[in-house]
Amino acid sequence: MNYIHEHPDWPNLKWHDARLSSLLADVRHRQGRLLGKMEGLGFRLRAEATLTTLTADVIKSSAIEGKQLDAEQVRSSIARRLGMDVGGAAPSSRDVEGVVEMMLDATQKHAEPLTAERLFGWHASLFPTGRSGMQRITVGVWRPLEAGPMQVVSGPMGKERVHFEAPSVDRLDNEMAAFLEWFGDGRGVDPVLKAGIAHFWFVTIHPFEDGNGRIGRAIADMALARAEGTPERFYSMSAQIEAERKQYYDILERCQRGETDITLWLEWFLGCLGRAVDGAENNLASILRKAKLWEQINQEPVNERQRKVINRLLDGFEGKLSTSKYAKLAKCSGDTALRDIKILLDRGILVQDEAGGRSTSYRLADPGSAGSR
Repeated sequence: MNYIHEHPDWPNLKWHDARLSSLLADVRHRQGRLLGKMEGLGFRLRAEATLTTLTADVIKSSAIEGKQLDAEQVRSSIARRLGMDVGGAAPSSRDVEGVVEMMLDATQKHAEPLTAERLFGWHASLFPTGRSGMQRITVGVWRPLEAGPMQVVSGPMGKERVHFEAPSVDRLDNEMAAFLEWFGDGRGVDPVLKAGIAHFWFVTIHPFEDGNGRIGRAIADMALARAEGTPERFYSMSAQIEAERKQYYDILERCQRGETDITLWLEWFLGCLGRAVDGAENNLASILRKAKLWEQINQEPVNERQRKVINRLLDGFEGKLSTSKYAKLAKCSGDTALRDIKILLDRGILVQDEAGGRSTSYRLADPGSAGSR
């Protein structure tokens, strides 16, 4: 016996609750704290945070498999599907559209049943041309007999090292039926723990010719969305896995070659999830900065022209803000622009750059220093 799926107890996976309980409680606490903080942002900023997170999730999940996607295309595709206006949306390739379609189906429709047909649709979305690179593959069905044994291999030709070999094709129908029945059963297992078990179980079966890692991570994201009861995503598990890619593959290989006790994998998964949640504040720093600034500004609301210009500055306005640029952005006269700017300066929302005269320009004050004076 070389692999876990050859064990007589497969697929009855086991773990030590005593070793996982404190890790699970800790990560649940971190999730709750993050969700509570994001709840106070308001709809617009939460939507922007979800867009940022899903963009990272799609890009990083593909990067784990060595596939590089264009960030602007991914962001534009997600924004369009979520009904968000991000301006200057870049047209997206079929590959980008397919990955985005799968990820949004997993997270935005997390409560819907996971079925074989749904997985076939995800697989077809990942490979819209029926090819993986230059190689033609069978799309939208379990891997066929003619595809041969599914092996994870590394090393030069002639000196390959086989890290893992998946169950044979004749087992796939039964293996996936058992997995999908377990995934659809809402009893018995904490939903966060279920995300880690589901990912491990699915990639161990490896039912498709290609794309199993990305689909496995989408299944984990689906389970995490169910655990939180919301399609809004504020942290990226795939981004954290990509940052810990070597450990991810190492721990998978160790546990796939062992007994049916996967405590070691679940300890790593929960730790990685906790680090993903902790990293969310860094990834969403600009959005949290906006929220903090608007919280201070709204103590004494600004007019619509001022609000529009402040939002443009927060969204990454290129160059420096001058009176003439303010007038153009706010569609007002130069005199009105100057009066608006003076009010924002007096309130400490804007600060004047050091250069004066005809080069006078302004920037947003740091959160904490803005507010009525």
